[in-house]
Amino acid sequence: MNGAQAMVKCLELEGVEMVFGYPGVAICPFYDSILDSDIRTILIRTEQNAAHAASGLARVTGKVGVCAVTSGPGATNLITGIATAFADSIPLVCITGQVNSELIGSDVFQEADITGAAESFVKYSYLVKNAEEIPRIFREAFYIANTGRKGPVLIDVPIDVQNTAIKKFSYPETVNLRTYKPTVKGHAVQIRKVMEQLQKAKRPVICAGGGVLLSDAQQMLRRFAHQYQVPVVTTMMGIGAMQTEDELYFGMVGNNGSPCANRAMNDADMIIMVGARVADRAVNQPEIITKDKVLVHMDVDPAEIGKNAGPTIPLVGDAKHIFENLMEIEISCDHGLWVQTLYEYSKTMQEKRRPNPDYIDPAAFIRKLSDRMQRDAIYVADVGQNQIWSCRNCIVRDGKFLTSGGMGTMGYSIPAAMGAKLGLPSRQVVAVCGDGSFQMSMMELATMRQHQVPVKIIVIANRYLGMVREYQNNTYKGRYSVVDLSGSPDLSLIAQAYGMRFLRLEKREDEDEMIGAFLQGDDSVLMECVIDPMDVVK
Repeated sequence: MNGAQAMVKCLELEGVEMVFGYPGVAICPFYDSILDSDIRTILIRTEQNAAHAASGLARVTGKVGVCAVTSGPGATNLITGIATAFADSIPLVCITGQVNSELIGSDVFQEADITGAAESFVKYSYLVKNAEEIPRIFREAFYIANTGRKGPVLIDVPIDVQNTAIKKFSYPETVNLRTYKPTVKGHAVQIRKVMEQLQKAKRPVICAGGGVLLSDAQQMLRRFAHQYQVPVVTTMMGIGAMQTEDELYFGMVGNNGSPCANRAMNDADMIIMVGARVADRAVNQPEIITKDKVLVHMDVDPAEIGKNAGPTIPLVGDAKHIFENLMEIEISCDHGLWVQTLYEYSKTMQEKRRPNPDYIDPAAFIRKLSDRMQRDAIYVADVGQNQIWSCRNCIVRDGKFLTSGGMGTMGYSIPAAMGAKLGLPSRQVVAVCGDGSFQMSMMELATMRQHQVPVKIIVIANRYLGMVREYQNNTYKGRYSVVDLSGSPDLSLIAQAYGMRFLRLEKREDEDEMIGAFLQGDDSVLMECVIDPMDVVK
């Protein structure tokens, strides 16, 4: 067995079923060896999307997503995808080929210091120097990626190491890293303090972040909220932690969030922040959530607790375990009056959109679309105006809502949806993007066609980079710079070129019929939804 064969064997032992990637000479020994495995390889059309596709698979299955690309530009192209996963704590193992070990540092063809370049965006990285260490390194990489605060791990393997024979393959049964001991169970004293404060609180609220979904704690969260009648709001990454139509769910917080959700955070006397970073998009004034309030910050990553807001009760641990422990403590409390107050807020604080009647209203369209999607469907939103309309209007029941939150990476939706569909092929998967973000990843329509991945895609078309145009209109009084998408392709011809059904929605009276046609069957569909170029997210 050589190093490349050992790499493949490690993936098999980790239960990996799929690798997304793009070959090159420096990673060819690995891709040659994988031919003798049952692991499925997916050729994407640009390396960044290999990480996005692996992310989509990881987020819907709970498994570690895997991608593999070559050295130099292959590796550097992957960095944006790695950074996107890092910002949202998505578990990936990213394998890169590297030039011969003795040539590293001599600026040879397609050499790049990828471990150095990606250092800010990985949970950990390895440069493999000895083929005998491959089993240990891969075992550690998968463990690190999918424990504690999850995230991407990079393994850079020189081509000579891949070709080197190893004496004995032995895959470690356990991992024991002296400096890496993630805390799972919350501290018993802190847990009791939380329940004591909840019993005293008159206006508690739970703010759920992406950590709730990453720890598969959404069912426990819902049980906890209903048992103690605690209203719930979410960050962008926490959408789906509560069902949208749950009577205790009051929407997304933040600059582009629900007015009622923000009011709930402001008026609360106790905030239980779960699996959220207290970052600027969700809480742009951290002092508001600490003044005259009890702030509980619950997170598996101790570095996040107190980073942006000082909590009254810090609580390190996995959300699922902590909710289980919290519910073991019996308390008596009644928050019905507070919930009723928020009901009244939600009725009176709904923002009134004034869409142009000559175009499709994207907010209303997304409500109709998501309402008619299957209960367990996966909705993948891109970045831009389409993301905000999706976050505020998508109805999530038993399915999932995916988007790029921390990094805000345009072009995320199509490859992530592709990965999600490959991870859960029985689920309905819909990607929603703008005409700008669509053109950042439309090359992956070829991947969908080649590997028969039936993702349904909606392009919210306004012929602008809409979010930037809106910002320029507000900030520079309508002086638009580099946001005009004139020259964009005819999407009907794009669909035809890739063998997809095409639908174009221009009139409101056609919405119901078009949505039905779009969702019908399990084939790939491209729908262009034409909206007012001057529409705004509010």
